[in-house]
Amino acid sequence: MSRYLLVLFLLLTGGANGQSDTTHLKFVYDRCLEFDESKTDSLCYYAEYIEKESRKIAFDNGKVLSLRLKGLCREFQSEYETAIEYYLQSLEEARRLKIVTYEIAALSDLAIAYSNIGRPLEAKKFYLQCAKLALQRKETYTVVSSYNNLGVIYTQLGLYDSSLIFLNEALRIGKEAGDQIDPSSAYNNIGNAWFKKKQFNIALEYFQMNYRKHLKTPDETVSLWTDHINLADTYIELKVFDSALFHADRALILASTVLKAKRKEADSYSILAKLYERKGVYEKAYQYLVNWHSLDTALVNGNTQNKIAELQERFNAKERDAQNKLLLEQMDKERYRNRSITYLAIAFGIIGLLIAVAFIIKRNANRKLTINNEMIKRQNQRLEELNYEKNSLIGIVSHDLATPFATIHMWGQLLQTDQLSFNADQQKAVNRIIQAGEHGQQLIKRILDVEKADIGNYKLNLEHFDITVFIESLTESLRPSASNKSIQLHADTPGKSVYVLSDKQLVHRIVENLVSNAIKFSPQGRNVWVGISEEGDRVHIKVRDEGQGIEKDELPLLFSKYSKLSSKPTAGEASTGLGLSIVKRIVEELNGKIFCESEAGKGSLFTVILKK
Repeated sequence: MSRYLLVLFLLLTGGANGQSDTTHLKFVYDRCLEFDESKTDSLCYYAEYIEKESRKIAFDNGKVLSLRLKGLCREFQSEYETAIEYYLQSLEEARRLKIVTYEIAALSDLAIAYSNIGRPLEAKKFYLQCAKLALQRKETYTVVSSYNNLGVIYTQLGLYDSSLIFLNEALRIGKEAGDQIDPSSAYNNIGNAWFKKKQFNIALEYFQMNYRKHLKTPDETVSLWTDHINLADTYIELKVFDSALFHADRALILASTVLKAKRKEADSYSILAKLYERKGVYEKAYQYLVNWHSLDTALVNGNTQNKIAELQERFNAKERDAQNKLLLEQMDKERYRNRSITYLAIAFGIIGLLIAVAFIIKRNANRKLTINNEMIKRQNQRLEELNYEKNSLIGIVSHDLATPFATIHMWGQLLQTDQLSFNADQQKAVNRIIQAGEHGQQLIKRILDVEKADIGNYKLNLEHFDITVFIESLTESLRPSASNKSIQLHADTPGKSVYVLSDKQLVHRIVENLVSNAIKFSPQGRNVWVGISEEGDRVHIKVRDEGQGIEKDELPLLFSKYSKLSSKPTAGEASTGLGLSIVKRIVEELNGKIFCESEAGKGSLFTVILKK
């Protein structure tokens, strides 16, 4: 059972006597919005569930929530006419309730649906209404999103200058909002507009900006696939075929082996077909287009069928010309022979030729398939060997290295019990031995935490707990560590109970790591604050210090494994560069987000956002 379904199952069976309330139904709705096409059946089920339960408790907003989920369900099933009908009902209900948030959502859904069925004029009408409402409410994110979508629609309509006006405005507003709004969509859409204008060199600059950005972010695989597709298409138009092939191949590898997304794999085959067609290698172009057709038949229309037929015709043209010439020569030589015999011989000749060609093609295909299968088998064996070696190395690290460090630490503590007979230098040496043993043990523990991927195999233990009491208790337990450096540790809580549904042990690891880092990188006599706040259905946990801060160009590397930054612990504490990468993995496992705001010399603020 997936994690989303597990959470929803717990919610649907929880509560007093299993009864629903408005908060519960809103939570179910929010989780359903995170579903993709693979969870269509679950989405349809919960749409009906929210409608039924809302009637029981007279929840007025339940109808608009249910209608939207029904529309999304039908859209995932490609039943766009029914989906649009539900979206229109959702829009009418949102306006009746005078809830602008739901009205914007319904307008956006309608725009997307009309865009998907090739009716950009209707999509534009709804996106303009979205943008107008967002501007009235000063919702920066929605304004940027609406302008981006309008840019895409105007590009589809061939109004490229109008498209660029909206897209550049979206980029400007997004940049004014700071790092909270990712400019990738704007760059991508601006590049597409210049591509449609056949200004390929300008388009290439925007696509390369996204590509360089996403290369630095390991979890941006989907965005990286889009970058490869865009760059491949642009290089094809620029006739830089080697670069086009590099990006097209990378797109196919990401789609088929990492993302395992059939639609993206189909798009990758399509771009490879275009590449080989432009290079004049029609056999490969035809084969890639056949692969695309087999994966994405829903997109194949009359033009595509004609394109397949055209490629096949061009692929067979030379062979057919040679056959026709041979037949004409034979007909000239046999001009005076009986026509019926001649035609019969020609027919048998053609049939035999086709059989021979089919046999040769099949034999060559089988030979290539055998070679490829053998290569894949050898590669899999090699991967298994490398994986075994890696696991063996981890075993050596955990056993052979952990024991010596534990022994050093034990003997250091034994020596420490007899410190009264030591002079000052000897006492300092004993303390350094103990400290070295502790550093070694922590280093091994953190390496194993990362390389053995224990977080991915960890079974979540969800429970409702008061995050206010939790933070106050955790802060109190860390005060002695802060006091050792004369650091004041403050708990900034709202003074009321705030409950979250999460794994208490994992939340403890997150906050403890962030607070320990704040103490480690702060000079003596400073302050560290741990605070919480509520924003809608989310809880924000903030850890702020007055330490060294982080250089601006080092912030993108902050959550990477083994990253070494210029900031150093202020009292010689150990720093492996692993702690924040583990924190990020735990936060993502809990469906949360983590951000850092920092300036060199002015301290840092880490914010963790978790759903209640």
